[in-house]
Amino acid sequence: MNDKAVNQKAETQHYDVLIVGAGISGIAAGRYLKTFRPNDSFAILEEKNTFGGTWDTHKYPGIRSDSDLYTFGYSFKPWIGPPIASAQEILSYLGEVIDENNLDSTIQYGQRITKANWCSSSNLWNLDVTNLNSGQTSQIKAKFLWMCQGYYRHSKGYTPNWDGMEDFEGDILHPQDWPDDFSGNGKEIVVIGSGATAATLIPNIADDCKHVTMLQRSPTFFLTAKNANELADTLREIEIDEEVIHPIVRKRIVYDQAAFTLRCRTEPDQVKKELLSMIKIHLGDDYDIDKHFTPDYRPWRQRLAFVPDADLFKSIASGKASVVTDEIERFTSKGLLLKSGEELGADTIVTATGFNLSVLGDIEFSIDNTSLAFNETVTYRGMMFTGMPNFAWVFGYFRASWTLRSEMVAEFLCKLFDHMEENSISSVVPALRESDKTMPILPWVDEEDFNPGYLQREGHLLPKRGNVNEWQHSQDYWTESKEFAEIDLNDDVFVYR
Repeated sequence: MNDKAVNQKAETQHYDVLIVGAGISGIAAGRYLKTFRPNDSFAILEEKNTFGGTWDTHKYPGIRSDSDLYTFGYSFKPWIGPPIASAQEILSYLGEVIDENNLDSTIQYGQRITKANWCSSSNLWNLDVTNLNSGQTSQIKAKFLWMCQGYYRHSKGYTPNWDGMEDFEGDILHPQDWPDDFSGNGKEIVVIGSGATAATLIPNIADDCKHVTMLQRSPTFFLTAKNANELADTLREIEIDEEVIHPIVRKRIVYDQAAFTLRCRTEPDQVKKELLSMIKIHLGDDYDIDKHFTPDYRPWRQRLAFVPDADLFKSIASGKASVVTDEIERFTSKGLLLKSGEELGADTIVTATGFNLSVLGDIEFSIDNTSLAFNETVTYRGMMFTGMPNFAWVFGYFRASWTLRSEMVAEFLCKLFDHMEENSISSVVPALRESDKTMPILPWVDEEDFNPGYLQREGHLLPKRGNVNEWQHSQDYWTESKEFAEIDLNDDVFVYR
C-alpha cells in the first residue's frame, strides 16, 4: 500500500438504505429489500473480505451451529439436512441465498465504517468509510441505516487477564483466533470454559490429542439429543415436498422452544432433573454429576448449550476427555495452578471464555455532530432507539435462532418504508409518548432472567428498556411475531418528518 493509495478519496455514494454486515441478518435484509422494495437503492457493507460473519470468523475444529437450521435458516429457503450444521454447510447455504437473490453485486467487502453522523437538515446519514484493502477513504450518504453487524467484536475474543500468563511455555489460544496450522497430536490440552464453544471443540480434538481437560469455574446446563428432526424425517419418508416440510417443522420447533422456555421458569426443578438424567445415561451413576454438571441457577438463565449426539459426553466416558471444576489461581510455566492446590499440566491452553460485546460495530455515532450516548437511548422493540432517526439494529434472540428476529425486523422495515414513501415522509424516530414517560427505565436485559458473562461485563453499554413489550427487547418470538404484524405505523410512538 503506498501513500497515494492511502490518501485517495472515492466519490460519495448515495443509497436509500445502507446495510452494515453481510452475515445472516444482512443477507436477509438484502433479500427482503430486493423482494419487497425492488426500486430502493441499497448496499451491504462488510468489513471482512467474504460473507458469513460468525461462520467465517470462527475456524476452530468442529465449529457448528448451536441453533437448529430449520429456524436458523431462512423461512424462504428450506433447510435440507441435519438440524445442527457445520460452519461450512451454513456458509454454503448463505452463498446459495446470495446467488439466488442476485445479492453479490450489492455487497462491498473490506469496508470499515469509522463514523456515522445523522444530519437533520438533509435527513441523511453521513458515513466515513475506509477500504481496508486499499486504504482508500470515502463517504456514503444514506436515507436509512440498517445495522446487521451482530453484537460481538470479531477481531478479538474475550480472555481474562490471569496472573502468570506470560510464564506459560506453551500456546494460549482463543477459539476466535484459531490458527490454521494447529495440531494437537500428543498434546495435553486444557480448555477453559464450559459453554457451547468448549462443548463443540473438545470432542473434535479429543481423538487427536493425548488428553483434553475441560476446566470450568462452575457447571453449565447441557441439552443432548440426536442430531435429527423426527418430524422432518417422517414427512420426507412419505415424500412431502421440502417447501411444505420447512414451514411446518419450523413452526413446530418454535412452539416447542417456547414451551420449554416456559417450563424452565415454571418448573425449573423438573427441567433440571430431565437435563441431568440425559447426561447420566452417558456418564453412568458413578460419575459426579452434581459437582461437574449441576449449575446453581435455573435452566436457561444462561445460554443452554446443545450437544448433538452426546459427542462431548462420549469423549468424557471414553477417558479421552475429563472435567475439572475449580478456579484458576495462576498460570505456571507448565500449566495451571488451581485454587484447590491442584496443578493441571498442559502443552496448550484454550481460553473458551466468551467474546467482547461490540456496540454498533464500534462505530463513532453522532446526531447533528453531537456524540451519541447509545446507552442513554430507550429501545423500541429491541430494533429502533429514541433519538436515532432512520435507524434500526438487528439484535436476535438469546433462546431462539437469531434469524427469526432478523426476518421479522426485515418484514417490518419494508412495511415502514412503504408507509414513508406513500406519505412523502423523510425521517422517522421512535419517542416516548406522554403515557410512557412515567414507566420505569431499566437495563437492556433483566439479569434475573438472563445473565451471561458478556452482559455482566459490558451490558451497561447497551440501551435502556421500559417495562412493557413495545419498549424492550422481548425474548418471546411466539408472541412478538403476532405483535410485529399488528404494529400501527400511525401510532404516536413514531415521530415523522
